[in-house]
Amino acid sequence: MQFILNKIKEAYDSKMPFVAYRKPNDKTIFGFFQKNNLLQTITSDFSQAGFVFAPFDSSSATIFFPQENSTFISDEFYQSKVESNDLTTLCASSKVKHVQIVKKAIEEISSNTFKKVVISRKEIVALTKLDVVEIYSKLLNLYPNAFVYVWFHPQVGLWFGATPESLLEVAGNKFTSMSLAGTQEYKEGKAPRWNPKEIEEQQIVTDYILKKLSGFSNNLVSLKTETVKAGSLMHLKTVIKGELKSKGLFSLINVLHPTPAVCGFPKEKAKAFILRQEGYSRSYYTGFLGELHVNDTTNLFVNLRCMEIINNNAEIYVGGGVTKESVPEKEWKETVAKSKTMRSAL
Repeated sequence: MQFILNKIKEAYDSKMPFVAYRKPNDKTIFGFFQKNNLLQTITSDFSQAGFVFAPFDSSSATIFFPQENSTFISDEFYQSKVESNDLTTLCASSKVKHVQIVKKAIEEISSNTFKKVVISRKEIVALTKLDVVEIYSKLLNLYPNAFVYVWFHPQVGLWFGATPESLLEVAGNKFTSMSLAGTQEYKEGKAPRWNPKEIEEQQIVTDYILKKLSGFSNNLVSLKTETVKAGSLMHLKTVIKGELKSKGLFSLINVLHPTPAVCGFPKEKAKAFILRQEGYSRSYYTGFLGELHVNDTTNLFVNLRCMEIINNNAEIYVGGGVTKESVPEKEWKETVAKSKTMRSAL
């Protein structure tokens, strides 16, 4: 593990592009360390092997680290116990703004503009120091069942994440996706009780993915919905599996992204509301990232529970799904709970 951590420090200090990541419940950390500092993007051709970093809004650039132009390494991960921090200073003005946008969203839902929309915001935490390896090591140890990454390009920036949500895994002609929505704080020894708002929110995502994938797949099946733990939170998850009729990977990703789990439904109306009302750029938050054609497998994750480091600040991205059953104050509290993922490592 120390080998890849040293490579991360060396690359960041040298301002060379890289990504290091560990898949959920895995014991290996992988890394792409680009051999030059060129900024490489891709549009409609997802046929190359490498690592992709895509934004929420497809009008922005999708960054690509080609495997042929990178040193691809792996190292064993050893779990260790670390203490999480409790940074609880929040900006009151951000609460007022977030609650106002949630209220507007509920009004639009009542007017049948859309059934669900995901409202997000940023929390800014001032850093007294920045130790890339220390932050990444903490995230690895705190979130064993997440896709935990550190990503850097000198022309784009530095990102960390510990996302619980897979977008798509493709091996041969078989694929797996998931719908993940609904959020509760985890309480030791207490079984979750999901309310109608959370069940509806998750079902919207499941129905959307099944409908969109039906045109690409034979033998499409959805497994039983289950409760999963992600850090200090719990979510409802439905795994969806099938066999591809063709290998149009870009087309498949394009119909999935962004799913109602991070955007809303219907997608275009919800996305228009987000771009109009949120008042900031999500950038790569709620985009997707991961391997393309690495060892004959594509493995992509939704970029949730993430933060961007800008100057001496950590900008933490958080959000939540709004439906007709939403209560604005509870939606605010959900984003506060989600921010703890990144805050715990700072």
